[in-house]
Amino acid sequence: MDDLLLTLPIIQAQTAAPAVPAKPRKPDWLRVKLPVGPEYAKVRRLVDEHKLHTICESGNCPNMGECWGAGTATFMILGNICTRSCSFCAVATGRPNEYDTDEPRRVAEAIQLMGVKHAVITSVNRDELKDRGASIWYETVVGIKQLSPSTTIETLIPDVKANWAALDTMIAGGQEVVSHNVETVGSLYRLVRPQAKYDRSLEQIRRTKEAGKRTKSGIMLGLGETKEEMYQAMDDLAANGLDILTLGQYLQPTKRHIEVAEFIHPDLFAHYREEGLRRGLKYVESGPLVRSSYHAERHVNVPI
Repeated sequence: MDDLLLTLPIIQAQTAAPAVPAKPRKPDWLRVKLPVGPEYAKVRRLVDEHKLHTICESGNCPNMGECWGAGTATFMILGNICTRSCSFCAVATGRPNEYDTDEPRRVAEAIQLMGVKHAVITSVNRDELKDRGASIWYETVVGIKQLSPSTTIETLIPDVKANWAALDTMIAGGQEVVSHNVETVGSLYRLVRPQAKYDRSLEQIRRTKEAGKRTKSGIMLGLGETKEEMYQAMDDLAANGLDILTLGQYLQPTKRHIEVAEFIHPDLFAHYREEGLRRGLKYVESGPLVRSSYHAERHVNVPI
């Protein structure tokens, strides 16, 4: 009996469940510098003074130091609470209680004060609004153009859920680039964007192109997509009139969000850039730290 008791711990150890594979470790090429410097401080002060929301902060963007240090920022309108619950996004989810009709003026004035040469405007999803917030979108772009005529604008607009009248209003303000991110390949939509549809986002891009706009979209890598799925996504985007594509590494914002499946090597990002151009896209920004608004000022020169 004593001999049996002595062997029990050994038996338990031998029959224990196999160890869970370790999570992939963040590689060196994903290290970024902390935001510092006088220009960053200036933008920080203006954003706080004017009570503005930026996706730089809400989205935990790794390029915030570089972009704000250059005196630029991506502004998020229509509040900072989203009606969607995408598994990758750090923006708060819930029932928005903010609808500020004065926001277009404040954003336009802040951009004028900052002397921004190229502004990127984005927003949360406002599915509870009949027009998806389209009137605020239009007034914001028009207001920026009135106060800063030389400022070029990219609008990164959400999924309008096939409200095509809302889309027409959103893109009619005079912006140079209209972006709508598909975010991932079609097979991962249910996991990554459960309230969105891959084909509907493609149609939104196609309708934007048919309206004569310069079109842009973005995909996050490292969520479990295959090379073949990436090739298909690029083909789909090119077939629906996309001009500009950004490709970057997905980074898990908190433990509550979907985990990183793989850290993509810079060489593969370079390969995808060449593949995208070969498949008919006019401009591909591809790299581990690339985000939708990264080097956005370059995209206004892409021919329509």
